[in-house]
Amino acid sequence: MSRSTLSRRPPSLRQQRGAVLYIALIMLILLALIGLVAMQVAGMQERMAANYNAVNQAFQRVEGLVRNVECNLEDLENRLPNSCTDVLSGVSISYRCDDGHDTGVWVSGRTLASAPALNVRKIDECVVGESPIAMGVGPMGETSPIVMYQISGYDTDLPNQVGAPAPTTAAALDTVFKL
Repeated sequence: MSRSTLSRRPPSLRQQRGAVLYIALIMLILLALIGLVAMQVAGMQERMAANYNAVNQAFQRVEGLVRNVECNLEDLENRLPNSCTDVLSGVSISYRCDDGHDTGVWVSGRTLASAPALNVRKIDECVVGESPIAMGVGPMGETSPIVMYQISGYDTDLPNQVGAPAPTTAAALDTVFKL
């Protein structure tokens, strides 16, 4: 190595331009933007998780309601004392096949304030067929020994109570219950 390269001095303060400062500020701004985006993503994930929880709660509530109706109907058909929560006391059971019930239309007419809601139809005479399980009316006009109900339920994630938080979502369930 030559002596001239070893004796080189750093540039004077007047010759320095502060490039490191600019690079550090740009890096700091980029890190702040990354942190801001991360906070927004975390907030969105929290809202999605809360929505999933509310939908799950609503579905569980309507499923419990429908299962209680099934239990009530089974006790009613077997002429047993009511062994489960009585949810049929304010519900009328339809025995007409041609009442034009459409569950989608029925649900679209519901609001969060109208929950819980039930629609129960006895449909064993509505189902015509000669299948091995003997559903519906047979060829000689005799009725089937199988009793079937269509149960439509609607409920929200939270109960409608004074002073309680307002429900945020609802779920509907339509099922056929066969004894």
